[in-house]
Amino acid sequence: MSIRDWPEGERPREKLLALGSEALSDAELLAIFLRVGVTGRSAVDLARDLLSAFGGLRALLEADRARFCAERGLGEAKYVQLQAVLELSRRHLASRLDREGALTSPSLVRAYLASRLRHLGHEEFAALFLDSQHRVIRFESLFRGTLDSASVYPREVARRALELGAGALILAHNHPSGVAEPSDADRRITERLREALGLFEIRVLDHFVVGDGEVVSFAERGLI
Repeated sequence: MSIRDWPEGERPREKLLALGSEALSDAELLAIFLRVGVTGRSAVDLARDLLSAFGGLRALLEADRARFCAERGLGEAKYVQLQAVLELSRRHLASRLDREGALTSPSLVRAYLASRLRHLGHEEFAALFLDSQHRVIRFESLFRGTLDSASVYPREVARRALELGAGALILAHNHPSGVAEPSDADRRITERLREALGLFEIRVLDHFVVGDGEVVSFAERGLI
């Protein structure tokens, strides 16, 4: 049976309009994105098959191009559409952060940093550069690879902060292992950066460690 033959209250699009997007399951939301199914399978059936094949929504959304396009019912056009949707989501979070402010919206900062760093398969060290009123100037990735005190250069962070006219920073990096617990190396890096940036009267307000399902704040832990 085609979705158009379903009772109106069970069709994903109509359900979203009536109840809001939060009322839909992962499969129903994915079915709206897919728009059509394949021979013998409705869009919802196909969505369920895909979620099972990938092991969940997050794995599907973060799949690389080759893996994504290899699945029946997907392909390059859908891959391009999905990447555009994900980037729109990141930019929406960034625009909200600009409007609401980094320090007044800690949950928004967490969501934004997770959207930028959580899916990466390698370690990446980044910063939110803020002006003297703590408004966001720019988010930038600064270092990547195995991060320790020898691979994160305070002078490079300070140079970039001065170029952007930043008065403060929020540091962030991810743990590809998925465990967000700050390591001893993370603490040493943070202290070195605080000392170096302090020479230029640039404050390090926080350092977030992004894991799989958690984002840990140094400030909340009393580590900064």
